[in-house]
Amino acid sequence: MKPALVTGASGFLGWHVVQVLRQRGIPVRALVRRPASVEDLDAELLQGDLRDPASVARAAAGCSLVFHVAADYRLWVRDPAEMFHSNVDGTRNVMEAALRAGVERVVYTSTVGCIGFVRGGLGDEATPVSYGDMTGPYKQSKYQAEQVALQYASGRLPVVIVNPTTPVGEHDVKPTPTGQTIVDFLRGAMPAYIDTGLNVVDARETAEGHWLACEHGRVGERYILGSENLTLRQIFEALSAISGRPAPKTEIPWLVAWLAGVCSTGLANLTGNPPRVPLAAVQMARKKMWVTHAKAERELGFHPSPAGVALRRAADWFQGNGYC
Repeated sequence: MKPALVTGASGFLGWHVVQVLRQRGIPVRALVRRPASVEDLDAELLQGDLRDPASVARAAAGCSLVFHVAADYRLWVRDPAEMFHSNVDGTRNVMEAALRAGVERVVYTSTVGCIGFVRGGLGDEATPVSYGDMTGPYKQSKYQAEQVALQYASGRLPVVIVNPTTPVGEHDVKPTPTGQTIVDFLRGAMPAYIDTGLNVVDARETAEGHWLACEHGRVGERYILGSENLTLRQIFEALSAISGRPAPKTEIPWLVAWLAGVCSTGLANLTGNPPRVPLAAVQMARKKMWVTHAKAERELGFHPSPAGVALRRAADWFQGNGYC
């Protein structure tokens, strides 16, 4: 059996995708920057970098499937060009390598940030959206990368796109920005909240959604992999019920949060140290990122658990692994 190439296999969501593939008996080849630092990954490790076309081509050679999960996911970066190089140029390198290798299917991991949002309603794959709607280098670079994937899908490459919402769960090692919010809450370091909303989904089930997209997705189509729409306050209340810690009761006005983001990010740009309050995160929070996964449910058979299941798994894993 030919292997499946997974980029980002050492990251949070990529690790879960590897588990899903191995459970089905599919051999996995993982493109990683530093193989010696990767543990607990049942895969053939190949050293390389998304920004290096030659290493990506070597990794894709002989593979039947490609899952391009890797991305530079930071809400602040001192040099935005780095993020565009990894996310946009890296995606182009992966698509070109997959085309040359003649793979049977490519699943590209985009983000819910590339979905249009509806004030007072739910966004879906058909909601109008443009580059001008993107806030910050991460969303801007992912939007451009998704356009690259769509361009290849309209040609000779069988690409299916998935748009995960906010995955949470086990093995969030770094952790991700959302995982860090959970850790901060469990540490008692979250005294207040802002009025925003997220769609929360289990990371393991999101990885299953990648496989369903590989099996049943239509080439050139996008599929939202999400579960439950919650306000940030509701997320903290759910974590409170899980952990016994009190949920914050103070709501921060958006203008105050924006000023904090301006000051914190301005200082970060001077010192090079990541900001405590990234301005991009505050700007993104202005909109409730609420969507529906009805298309994935209908076409892929994607049936996620309630968000509370994912939040409990995340909290248990962080507590059990010394994060809080």
